[in-house]
Amino acid sequence: MANQGAKKRKEENSRHMANLRRLIIACNVIYVLVRLVIFHSSFTWKHWIGLILTSVAYFIPYRQLAAMASPAYADDGDLLDGGYDMSTGGICGYLHDVIYITSFVQLMSIISGKFWYTYLVIPAFGAYKSFGFFRGFLSNGSEEGAEDEKTRKKREKLEKKASRGKFVKTRTR
Repeated sequence: MANQGAKKRKEENSRHMANLRRLIIACNVIYVLVRLVIFHSSFTWKHWIGLILTSVAYFIPYRQLAAMASPAYADDGDLLDGGYDMSTGGICGYLHDVIYITSFVQLMSIISGKFWYTYLVIPAFGAYKSFGFFRGFLSNGSEEGAEDEKTRKKREKLEKKASRGKFVKTRTR
């Protein structure tokens, strides 16, 4: 009963990673079959580059997620930790997004090469997040001077109310 949570997390992570692996394999098989079998006359070196690019874009996040999902064992073989919770956000969510965007781009590039521009979403989102991160360091409280009259009055009222002593009503007999 002690490690039930760790065992459950380990099983969830293994199922999750198997589903991601199936998604990646299915997208690659569909891309190769449709591009090489149906559209073989239009298959050029650019499509080989695209296949290599998407394979790398699958491999890197998948390996990172696999490392995060791997369980930790004690020296005697007991399960210590079931791995990282794959349903949380943060870097884990971003890695999932890269895999899903890659699968979309790979499958839609069969229809049109213009879908490769969808990959620009990844660095654009990274730049957006970085800008917000660095803006927090650069502001250094410069936003405090921009307090309007209504906000100032509300703040002063709350400060005045907080400075007053609280009266406690008691029952007298």
